[in-house]
Amino acid sequence: MPSYEPLSVPDIPELATLSHVFVANVGGAGMSAVATLLAERGHQVSGHDPATTTPFVAQLEALGVAVQTGPAPAVLPDAVDAVVVSTATPDDAPEVVGAQGRGIPVFHRKQALAALCADRQTIAVAGTHGKTTTSAMLATVLVAVGVEPGWVVGAPIPGLGRSAAWGRGGPLVVEADESDGTFLALPAAVALVTNVEPDHLEHYGDFSTLVNAFEQYLESANGPRLVGGDDDRARELGHAVGAHTVGEEATSELRMVDVRPEGGGIHFGLARAGTIVADVDLPVPGRHNARNAALALAAAEAVGVPLADGAKALAGYVGVGRRFEPRGTVRGATLVDDYAHLPTEVRAALDAGRSGGWKRVVCVFQPHRYSRTQAVGREFADAFGDADLLAITDVYAAGEPPRPGVTGKLVVDAVLEAHPWKSVAYLPHLDDVVRWLQATLRPGDLCLTLGAGDLTTVPSRLVAELGDVADDEGAP
Repeated sequence: MPSYEPLSVPDIPELATLSHVFVANVGGAGMSAVATLLAERGHQVSGHDPATTTPFVAQLEALGVAVQTGPAPAVLPDAVDAVVVSTATPDDAPEVVGAQGRGIPVFHRKQALAALCADRQTIAVAGTHGKTTTSAMLATVLVAVGVEPGWVVGAPIPGLGRSAAWGRGGPLVVEADESDGTFLALPAAVALVTNVEPDHLEHYGDFSTLVNAFEQYLESANGPRLVGGDDDRARELGHAVGAHTVGEEATSELRMVDVRPEGGGIHFGLARAGTIVADVDLPVPGRHNARNAALALAAAEAVGVPLADGAKALAGYVGVGRRFEPRGTVRGATLVDDYAHLPTEVRAALDAGRSGGWKRVVCVFQPHRYSRTQAVGREFADAFGDADLLAITDVYAAGEPPRPGVTGKLVVDAVLEAHPWKSVAYLPHLDDVVRWLQATLRPGDLCLTLGAGDLTTVPSRLVAELGDVADDEGAP
């Protein structure tokens, strides 16, 4: 198996030596989280973002972070000890050039996050799917039981009010991103892997190299390792490194039993050596969410929270932004938005929708990135089985240049070749999607928008144009 060699980078200095830190692209989800942790830890923090505003700017300013926004070049303050950049920050960015000209060290986000993690008992949550939700569930449990954790999660957590917090000395829950190798830089006391599937191959080159990186991540943990027992690759890696398995699979050490939809959520039991040790009533739907919850409870147990106490705490979990997120009702149809952009994620979101009791499931899917669509587009052929009506848009570029022959039509063709009688509309532009939904949606429908791009704006457009129905017509 090819060895994955992460980029060699110098260690960031001791955080105690950094009085003032400047953060590039500070308005984004990942960089705003680093800025939040640094500010709450007591550092002076400033930053710049080319967007005129983002959902995170007001939160940062409330913490005392001085934020420059807009297309004007970033201006470094007089007294800055370090600049933190992301993978998206170009080498010729004004803050980078300015720092280098003044002899100020420039560090990558992964280095800053690693330095923050070194200060705390860190629980790192990795995996192709489910790491945001699992991290949010784990943070929710730890807050509820009173251990005052910190957390860094890739989306807002409505129940906690924010996506990142330094906390007051409890464990630090970190969504460990594999996209650029960041997860290998994090010193983890507890390491989780939800599942492992092909993704980010533009960074790794091939799937076997990606798998090798996940193995290195698990091996580097300083304490318990936990893997999803229902994912073949994660289970194999778990057995190879001596990790504990969690899931429905019969050999899982912590096994999920009696998994069934209940109300608007899902119920399951947790058994160890054949004995039920906890019953969980999760208030969000979907078998995939049940698996995420089981891993979160196992991680909480690894830092001292009894499973039964964790299960009670999860009753207060209200979801995470863009993960089966309710977005209103129009004409009696329920609007739900989800970040799902890979075949397994799409299948799981539609399964959750099908289990909810709606009359029809109307799905709109936006392929994400030309590189990803080219690599896995045909694997969506069987992902939409639970959709009664399906529309597919053109590819959301996410900054990538177009590739010849790679459009949303690639996904459409894959679906129709496998299921010739499937009702599929190819609607390249979002304006087309809005008009189609206006003509298509009926009372009792679930309208599920899936993708990691700007398709997320469609529910708000529908509500604004058709009016939000403030009754229960659209509920199952």
